Amino acid sequence: MMKPLQRFGAITAIVIGILLLSTGRYFCVPDLKPLRNENPASTSFIKYRERQWVKKGQGHSVSLRWVPYDRISPNLIRAVVVSEDAKFWRHHGFDFAEMKNAARTNIEKKRFKFGASTISQQLVKNLYLRPSKNVFRKIAEAILTWRLDRTLSKKRILEIYLNVIEWGDGVFGIGQAARHYFGKTADALTPDEASRLAVVLPSPRRYNPLRNGGYVEQRASVIMERAFPERRENPGGSVQGELLPSDTPAGIRSDSSGTAIAEEVRETAVEAVRNLDTATSGNRSSVKTPSAADLSSPGRQEYSDDTAVAF
Repeated sequence: MMKPLQRFGAITAIVIGILLLSTGRYFCVPDLKPLRNENPASTSFIKYRERQWVKKGQGHSVSLRWVPYDRISPNLIRAVVVSEDAKFWRHHGFDFAEMKNAARTNIEKKRFKFGASTISQQLVKNLYLRPSKNVFRKIAEAILTWRLDRTLSKKRILEIYLNVIEWGDGVFGIGQAARHYFGKTADALTPDEASRLAVVLPSPRRYNPLRNGGYVEQRASVIMERAFPERRENPGGSVQGELLPSDTPAGIRSDSSGTAIAEEVRETAVEAVRNLDTATSGNRSSVKTPSAADLSSPGRQEYSDDTAVAF
């Protein structure tokens, strides 16, 4: 009879083998290089939403209207980066410090409330993956994020992200969002409008940037304070650039050896062994009323059935 330690080792080896066999193909496919110059016509998440509309008897479909990076307001770029991924310009696809903080919070609250997905991870999930929650999807996400950050510049990642994500029920892409909510082009968004748009990203079908009072207004004020500190001295002013931009592809940055992906896969595999009974797919929990701590912590995303921006 196998000893407990031997049994654990055998189960670990089996699970890791299954994970590698199931997700190893993502090291090769899809080909990410065309994204350097070609704009995606649709995404996995958009197709998922279109299937939902068909089931409901709605004939709605999405046609993305692309807005180049240099025609997107720097105000919006600042607000989204501060709200969704404050270390975006500096990390290499993963924010491990924030992941640990989110895991600690989830353990304390005994439920998956907070995520720590970077903009790169969110983009991968929107482009290629289904909005489910399981170990296989998490490892596929890690592999694709690692590849994406080695293939594209930070500006290109952000440009694609802003053009394909959902900003409201059936409102995809910043061009459509700017017109839908504010009747203007994406390059004309003010700091206040940009902050309000950034608020809705974790749950775009729950929140509306035009609402005054409550969570939207409070969270927008927090984002404004952090994204536009210079407005305290110049209240009527705007900004001319985003926070710490970089055009350098991650593939030629100093720490592109693959350590991040190895650590991500290792941690996920160990978690899978320890939680075999819970490693099944399912929807995320519904969004609860945010607390004061939530409002003061831009970059933390709550899980919601409304969007694919958290694992």
